[in-house]
Amino acid sequence: MNGQSQIPGELSVGQVADRSGVAVSALHFYERQGLIQSRRTAGNQRRFDRSVLRRVAVIRAAQRAGIPLSHIASALAELPHDGVPDQADWQRLSAAWRQDLDSRIHQLEALRDRLGGCIGCGCLSLAECGFVNPDDASGLHSHGAPLLEPEI
Repeated sequence: MNGQSQIPGELSVGQVADRSGVAVSALHFYERQGLIQSRRTAGNQRRFDRSVLRRVAVIRAAQRAGIPLSHIASALAELPHDGVPDQADWQRLSAAWRQDLDSRIHQLEALRDRLGGCIGCGCLSLAECGFVNPDDASGLHSHGAPLLEPEI
């Protein structure tokens, strides 16, 4: 087979891309990040176990929910690399991410609610506006460039 042996149940990177709807380049990236793994044939082609389709589905669902890739990687590291994440695994992962999502939802709602008042105000002052420049502690003591290190 020209060094391209495929074990039954294994998929090429192109097949994984077709089945998952994820670009080949994204699959390569996921592999470099340790989110998925493959083996190499004698011809140096990637071969993935079918279980990678479920892992990719979990990664994509988490990304759509806004979970940072580093958090996804940490969560997937707790799962067996060759196993298929099941419903219980997904429930555990999503419960761990829920607090972070709730916090971001709260921040976005607060931002949305302040946006109308800011436009109504019309100031858009970088020195004073709580919307454009929230919690600017440095602004209380100085303005911009003086905070830079002096040249010697």
